[in-house]
Amino acid sequence: MTFDLKPHAYDPARNPELFEGVLARRVVAFLIDFVIISAPVALAAMFIFAFGVVTLGLGFALYWLLPPAAVIWAVVYFGATLGGPASATIGMRVMDLEMRTWYGAPAYFVLGAVHAIAFWVSISTLTPFILLVAFFNERRRLLHDIVLGTVVINNARRAATLRTSAAGSY
Repeated sequence: MTFDLKPHAYDPARNPELFEGVLARRVVAFLIDFVIISAPVALAAMFIFAFGVVTLGLGFALYWLLPPAAVIWAVVYFGATLGGPASATIGMRVMDLEMRTWYGAPAYFVLGAVHAIAFWVSISTLTPFILLVAFFNERRRLLHDIVLGTVVINNARRAATLRTSAAGSY
């Protein structure tokens, strides 16, 4: 039985522009995505509250649906956006980032959904200190990136801009 092991598509030594500033931009992208995910959940909570008042308390029973609905919404959001043509969430697009597999292929829905789940599970069980893993590897990958075989890089437009500015500084 033979199989091919594909080499890493992104080498930080040969293409440093792909990894320049990724961690800081990833934090900002996370905050943008958090707001995008939280806004509909907050609106649903306000709707349930108003419905509960109008129905004299009966509508408050719908609050039990909010936590599972929020989880489903987050998983679908990450799966659909990371699995889309840009391989990036809306926050990542704003910050000119994209997610790829370690061998260079774009992300897909299941990978995006599992990526979000792996992130939340690793943060919940291993504390936020697990994010420090990114400072100890050359591709600045987080633990869930390493486990899932993904890498977050600057998109082609930003990398080209960084490459041009680096070439002009010599």
